[in-house]
Amino acid sequence: METILIALVDDHRLFRSGIASLINNLPPYKIIFEACDGEELIRKLTPKLKPHIVLLDINMPKVDGLETAQWIRANYPDVHIIVLSMFEDAEKVLAMVRIGVKGYLLKDAEPEEFEQALNRVSNNEVYYPAFVTKHLISNFNKQAEPIKLNSRELEFLKLSGTELTYKEIADQMCISARTVDGYRDQLFEKLQIKSRVGLVLYAIKNKLIEL
Repeated sequence: METILIALVDDHRLFRSGIASLINNLPPYKIIFEACDGEELIRKLTPKLKPHIVLLDINMPKVDGLETAQWIRANYPDVHIIVLSMFEDAEKVLAMVRIGVKGYLLKDAEPEEFEQALNRVSNNEVYYPAFVTKHLISNFNKQAEPIKLNSRELEFLKLSGTELTYKEIADQMCISARTVDGYRDQLFEKLQIKSRVGLVLYAIKNKLIEL
């Protein structure tokens, strides 16, 4: 059976020592090197010294887990990442999943769970415990909720799809140019759009205006 090489990145030496001992007793896994933070990992990881899997802490000094994961994905996309964390922080979980990490483990997980995660990820699958799935579903449901626009925002959005200038839109809505700018900026933020063209495309897509 081929040995599966692991790199362990965590700033707590005692924790690293315990995890390294656990993994080295789980054939076919073997720790090839340890690092105290992302900066040390970046220094050590080379094409000749490359692990199959990186076990990566999130909260570290100098270069943290998020930056390190981004660097690994950009420079060694074939290296799989399993996140190690003390917390179930929703934002960090979602940020790591978006980057493309293959697994997520709480530091107080049982040894069997570590083995299960390594087995799954080494087989090119993912290992997300229940709390990660919960955050993913919650985030998906938030995105699925329709964005509510008030009547004036809808009016401005429809007028944005015409050839009127912003000043002419202000005159037609009987408001100041500054208020029109306010509606535009509100919609940019609400709809995550950056231009008038984007507003028009949103309005067409949602059948607020017709071509």
